Amino acid sequence: MSDLLLNSFNTLGHGLIGYIVPFLFVLTIVVFFHELGHFLVARWAGVKVLTFSLGFGPELFGFNDRHGTRWKVSAIPLGGYVKFFGDESEASTPSSETLAGMTEQEREGSFHHKKVGPRAAIVAAGPFANFLLAIVIFTCLFTFFGKPSTSARVDKVEVGSAAAAAGFQPGDVVTAIDGKSIASFMDMQRYVSVRAGEKLTFTVKRGNGTVQLVGTPQLRETKDPFGNVHKTGVLGLTRETSAGEATTERVDPATALWLGVKETWFVVDQTLSYITNIFRGRASADQIGGPIRIAQISGQVATLGIIPLLHLAAVLSISIGLLNLFPVPLLDGGHLLFYAAEVVRGRPLSDRAQEYGFRVGLVLVLMLMVFAFYNDFHQVPWLKNLFG
Repeated sequence: MSDLLLNSFNTLGHGLIGYIVPFLFVLTIVVFFHELGHFLVARWAGVKVLTFSLGFGPELFGFNDRHGTRWKVSAIPLGGYVKFFGDESEASTPSSETLAGMTEQEREGSFHHKKVGPRAAIVAAGPFANFLLAIVIFTCLFTFFGKPSTSARVDKVEVGSAAAAAGFQPGDVVTAIDGKSIASFMDMQRYVSVRAGEKLTFTVKRGNGTVQLVGTPQLRETKDPFGNVHKTGVLGLTRETSAGEATTERVDPATALWLGVKETWFVVDQTLSYITNIFRGRASADQIGGPIRIAQISGQVATLGIIPLLHLAAVLSISIGLLNLFPVPLLDGGHLLFYAAEVVRGRPLSDRAQEYGFRVGLVLVLMLMVFAFYNDFHQVPWLKNLFG
């Protein structure tokens, strides 16, 4: 029994050492830029910022700037927040008593006394900063390291697969799916992976002509190079890359910027397609991961080098930006929903309505966190070994 416990703690220690540094590197970059978006637009709008925190809970260290903002790093590194003058909590919920007792001068620096336009801009700036960060990272990667290029040529068609049923043949080159241009075999894999059960139209170059094929990817369990199991859409096509065939195309900065924008939108589209398919029953929700899974993936990707790790940071930044735009109170999207209602009604929602909204939002966010942790404990191998 003691050997089992010792091995379990050794496994846990190895997991922590291998994952925590890359995880903190990726998460800190993403959270910092999200909160920086809120901070900069708030300063521009004349709102007094009380706190800029990386993490939650007790403060580890920090300093005050000349404007009176407390910049700090807190003990729980699972997010961050910017607290404005007039906020009752880190979620930017208003304090009616505090707001009512403010002087005219204090109201000028209060977030909640600003017009709905500046308030909406401040809230939207966080997710916008996440998308901008992703574009910058992708642009830098394309500029300095080039664009990987391997044509979407089909070398093998799996017998009995969705590709075989659709009529694919060896030698086919996929140029578009549902009218969207496909530049590489990896692009095709990524597009198909989140569209299991959907009928897709493939534009295929065959010989000197072009044909249209219709196929429906099948949902299958696949393993990545690290042994992680994923449920993805699969056609049943194989690409065999010979030596020297996988190339990297150098691009100029302007082209790299355009590619960065396209790549950011591609990730947004993929993410929304996956979420939509969960509700349609075409995708499995067990692929949703929490901090532990993100830490595991960060550690694994870090072994491949800084370029894949930066790519992961860009993808995570997009995911956090999208998540915060969901119309759920406590999230940025929930605040924007309240502001939209304020514009329609001509006045803010009542304090009671906002309070109920924040309570519902808290429940939904907690439910999502519990579900994500549940998936983590069932998907992360060293946790399964430790508690299984």
